[in-house]
Amino acid sequence: MSDHPFLSIIIPIYNTEEYLPHCLDSILAQDFKDYELILVDDGSTDSSASICDQYAAAHSQIRCLHQANGGHTCARQNGVRISLGEYITFVDSDDWICSEMYSHMCVAAQTTHADIIHCDYKAIMPHKEKLCSIPFPYGFYDKSRLAEIIYPGMIYFGTYFVFGIAPNLWNKLFRRNILEKYLFRLPHNITVGEDGPITYACMLEASSAYFCNKAYYYYRSNISSITHHMDIKRLSENHTLFDTYNQFIDQTKYPFMQKQLQYFFVYQSLLTLVPIFRTLRQESGNYKQLFLAECNNPHIREAFKAVPLKDITGFHNKLYAFCVRYRLPWLFKLLLSD
Repeated sequence: MSDHPFLSIIIPIYNTEEYLPHCLDSILAQDFKDYELILVDDGSTDSSASICDQYAAAHSQIRCLHQANGGHTCARQNGVRISLGEYITFVDSDDWICSEMYSHMCVAAQTTHADIIHCDYKAIMPHKEKLCSIPFPYGFYDKSRLAEIIYPGMIYFGTYFVFGIAPNLWNKLFRRNILEKYLFRLPHNITVGEDGPITYACMLEASSAYFCNKAYYYYRSNISSITHHMDIKRLSENHTLFDTYNQFIDQTKYPFMQKQLQYFFVYQSLLTLVPIFRTLRQESGNYKQLFLAECNNPHIREAFKAVPLKDITGFHNKLYAFCVRYRLPWLFKLLLSD
């Protein structure tokens, strides 16, 4: 490995011993060799830490950082702090990548000098896989083409809910200075959806981007993942997430982002409120108070007021949104019993 590798690959790792060797082997099999691989063991309690050490001892391009458990964002931030690459990317430790991923994406970066390089990915589920691709033409975009074609449908592409650009960090290469501007400001207590504020802020910051016409990344959709667990802490986490979007994206500079964020806030709120309040309806009398507090959150109140019910897909989703807009905890509770 050179003293100044072109690419730094950061992998935050927590208790993924079952999948970690496959992940690391897929990176070591890359055609592209001008990279460093930084493994950040986030206080794993299984054998992940020793797997990291074994790989680091056997491969000179791997460095290993062990830290007390601080969460996904903390691990990413600490990995980037010790990284040396001109471009930075991430891999989740239970996923894997195609052997030609970085050769193609880094050549695109070297030839076009784009600030962000993006590829499609495949979501791998127990009994099927799904190709996740962009709804835009592939290729190079300068700032004017980004503003004309990508930005207007970047978060909300006109169908509830379809992203124009997926929020994930791991299917993208970022020029270091753009990523660092936002990554280090990201709060640690956002555990779901934390990629989005960084991805979209970086896209708006970028002077150019390149979109590769191939799925190089394999995302393991794991039903035991944190994204499938809901508890009451997710309510305040959503508030922090919405605050972060508004801090990272200047809507006075990019007024077209307001509508996209409002549609996303409605989507994210319903995704969270329905399972949480379905559980809470069986519990104490805090139900009404908590529901009204959510309805009165400024980001949630404004979003549900702005997004027409007809634009929300699914009859039940429309009814849930109606309840939030008009602050109807009793009807929301009744609907959840269906």
